Amino acid sequence: MDNRSDIRDFLVTRRARITPEQAGLLPGSGRRRVPGLRREEVAVLAGVSTDWYTRLEKGHITGVSEDVLLAVARALQLDEAERTYLFDLARAARPTRTPPRRGKGEVPPRVQWMLDTMTGSAAFVANGRLDILATNPLGRALHSPLFVDPQRPANFARFQFLDPQAADFYQDWASAANVTVALLRAEAGRRPQDTQLRELVGELSTVSEEFRIRWAAHDVRIHHNGTKQFHHPVVGTLELGYCTLDLPAEDQEVLRLTIYTAVPGSPSADALALLASWAATTAGPAVPASERP
Repeated sequence: MDNRSDIRDFLVTRRARITPEQAGLLPGSGRRRVPGLRREEVAVLAGVSTDWYTRLEKGHITGVSEDVLLAVARALQLDEAERTYLFDLARAARPTRTPPRRGKGEVPPRVQWMLDTMTGSAAFVANGRLDILATNPLGRALHSPLFVDPQRPANFARFQFLDPQAADFYQDWASAANVTVALLRAEAGRRPQDTQLRELVGELSTVSEEFRIRWAAHDVRIHHNGTKQFHHPVVGTLELGYCTLDLPAEDQEVLRLTIYTAVPGSPSADALALLASWAATTAGPAVPASERP
């Protein structure tokens, strides 16, 4: 697969964010034409020739050893997600006869059984394209605004960039949008032949300028854990901790289980319990209390 433009843009954006001082180099004299490190400075830090690094930054990554990629990653001060992405780009550049894949969009029954046993937490399973493939009742209730359109899977990226409700649903929409795009960018590096992912990126890039700006930044992220705040149309503000775990791969498609919980005794715990009661009495999308009969 020809992913030279992705390799070039990723390395250029990473190089541009590091100053000589941050890299432990003397700033030198004269006006700098680039905001960050020069190519020759990255080459020195990585222990390779300037010509070699210039070739790499032009996208010629096939055959580059892991040791050299690690040296470049250290020189550019890449974090865990960025290192993984760089190695994924190198893997994707190797010749392959594997045809483009379309994800199955299914989860094993045992996963749904596991979700159904989680009654005090909101839990769901999503793929790398951020389609919600399975959920427990509380997880569906928490994300009920995403399930309004029954024609295709609920998808975090489509909701955040195409649905006006998203600006109210996420307390910090910009941060949520940054994370979503960074997750998609990382998945694109890992599964470059995923045709559905390419179609999703193409759709969002065509319609949303906010998405295009973030996609061009080449930021990447790996699922971990943290805290998110929501403004749910039924129960109001929720501050929930989350943890994301990889499930065993099915047909090389990584599925991820995410679990949301609230601090015991907190207002968010009360709101989550109220949401669970609401979920037990309705199966449709959330309707604000002011609009319910």
